[in-house]
Amino acid sequence: QVQLAESGGGLVQAGDSLRLSCAASGRTTFNFNSYAMAWFRQSPGKEREFVAGITWNGGMTLYGDSMKGRFTISRDNAKNSVYLQMNSLKSEDTAVYYCASKSSGGITRMRDQYAYWGQGTQVTVSS
Repeated sequence: QVQLAESGGGLVQAGDSLRLSCAASGRTTFNFNSYAMAWFRQSPGKEREFVAGITWNGGMTLYGDSMKGRFTISRDNAKNSVYLQMNSLKSEDTAVYYCASKSSGGITRMRDQYAYWGQGTQVTVSS
């Protein structure tokens, strides 16, 4: 079992930056290094969409089309953490942002491939 806890959300203005964090924990045998990680987001009335993903060693990243060039995903395996740096925020980035992990295979945009999810953190961008 893997527990994920997001933090760093808040209310910002359009054009601002925000950095989200996700801390992972589990049983004593938990090995964060073996998990691909991702961020998804969901706004009211919309499906949960893929934001960004990163492989276990950070060697490969993947982004949703509307986030390319503005968002950067990174991880620190020594801290069991993954981050999402969001720049040039827009009002349409307003959503609950979720951290997710998968234990096998590479990163994917498909949310049903991720077994573990955090509770989410709200990001609100005012225009």
